[in-house]
Amino acid sequence: MTKTQFLKLAALAAAVWLSFSPAQAEEIKVGANIGNVPWEFQDASGNMVGFEIDLVNEVAKRLGKEAKIENIPFNGLFSAVQSGRIDAAVSSITITEKRLASVSFAQPYYDSDQSLTVAAESGIKSLDDMKGKVVAVDTGSTGDIWATEHQAEYGFAEIRRFEGLAPAMLDLEAGRINGYISDIPALLYYVKDKPQLTVVQRIETGEKYSIMFAKDAPLAGEVNKILTDLKNEGYIAGLHDKWFGAKAEDTTSTVQVRDMPKTK
Repeated sequence: MTKTQFLKLAALAAAVWLSFSPAQAEEIKVGANIGNVPWEFQDASGNMVGFEIDLVNEVAKRLGKEAKIENIPFNGLFSAVQSGRIDAAVSSITITEKRLASVSFAQPYYDSDQSLTVAAESGIKSLDDMKGKVVAVDTGSTGDIWATEHQAEYGFAEIRRFEGLAPAMLDLEAGRINGYISDIPALLYYVKDKPQLTVVQRIETGEKYSIMFAKDAPLAGEVNKILTDLKNEGYIAGLHDKWFGAKAEDTTSTVQVRDMPKTK
């Protein structure tokens, strides 16, 4: 081997080593729309906390890694996993047939519906009272999809799109919008100490939440197995107790092991 060949080989070896450096190998990059109470949000000290933050930290731990959380608007999570910018995404993401054509999900861990939240003094009692009024949704969410599909039926004057619960709630309290359609667990948690706001209607959509990955990513299968262990150990049910102050029903995806959804 000549000196030149040796130097080229050494340079190649160094590049390979850097590409698989311990810092990278020990991390799992997780995207989340921070501000999605109680799933992922910042506490008074600025720390990222929530049901799904606890969950992905435990999953990463069992993978022998550390979860590195990146704040990404909900609608940006899909392209972020597809491009490989992040390894996984959470934010009460619903498994849908349409999404399974472009991404993968581990088994679900929460069953949910949408809901309508309004100002308590608005006089609005249900979706039937939203005719000619402005409804808010989270951009690209299942609430957005539902409101768009049912706009003509309920006569919404406008669908206004937000990046997360907090800015929508500010506009709702200020009277700039008339109602907000989003995941019922997040809204029930948010309004429980805010008498000026009230959840007036559950919108049954049969949603199930899970962790999202690039389509057919091997990591999805690994995480699916870990979720099975966490359910059997009662860990995820414990998160339900912690974040919702109530026991998860035994028949739900929080407790029951489910099949991993198949991509299309």
